[in-house]
Amino acid sequence: MNAFSAPRTVSAESAERAKLAELEAVLERTVTAVKAAGELLRERHDVGARPGDLEEVVGAIHANDEAVLALIKQPLLTARPGSRWVEDELAGGALPAGEWWVVDTAEGNINHVHGMGDWGVTATLVRDNAPVLTVVHLPLTGDTYTAVQGRGALLNGERLRSSAKTDLRAALVGTGQAKPREDEAALRRMGASVTAMLINALVVRVSVPATMQLIHVASGRMDAFWQFSDVRSGLLPGALLVAEAGGSVTDTRGVPWSLTSDDFLASAPGLHTQAVGVLSDLG
Repeated sequence: MNAFSAPRTVSAESAERAKLAELEAVLERTVTAVKAAGELLRERHDVGARPGDLEEVVGAIHANDEAVLALIKQPLLTARPGSRWVEDELAGGALPAGEWWVVDTAEGNINHVHGMGDWGVTATLVRDNAPVLTVVHLPLTGDTYTAVQGRGALLNGERLRSSAKTDLRAALVGTGQAKPREDEAALRRMGASVTAMLINALVVRVSVPATMQLIHVASGRMDAFWQFSDVRSGLLPGALLVAEAGGSVTDTRGVPWSLTSDDFLASAPGLHTQAVGVLSDLG
């Protein structure tokens, strides 16, 4: 080691600590904003809601999105000066360089407007196409899932661990649509994957939204989730939570997942190779 190595190392470590402290402060403000948005969505929730047609469903979904967006957008942008906002929550693919907020103002909105309980609010800060922090809040239970890149995943402050299972035949796995009116080929592929997993796994869940299944994978309550889609807002929160809980996050061929991937697989590490073996032959 030369005379200049140690100072540079110390400086790098100090810079890393400063960045982490900065992200922790952003996380705290994100939790506050997401919880406030969740409370508004909880107040709008009606267990007796029974929309009668597509127009009513779409109108209720848009009303929820607009109400929560008005409450959450500015606090998050203020929490991270210089960050930008992804306007289309159903979009996929890579983002331009820099920091972006990918937010689902009502993840599981379709459930919310039908009086069901599987919904929440999510916010993920993405830096140069990699998620660096996320918050998922479920207003009906009060549960808050959080993760910061490299610092682990938490539920209400308690560390999460992915499943320890190693036999796919004992696994509870799941999939679901990313959005309405998806490409027919993707839907047929999803149907084929359900059949394949029904044969190879113990039980298969097919439901929406993705985040509500991915928090179970991160918590070890479920063992795998896959989706033939690239909708960012549905995958980014769970991708970071599962990875930080020790799970495997790739595409269905086992290649590390990114925003340019065509599909998605998150699983317990001991099941990953088996899950890839089932899904990778489906096209």
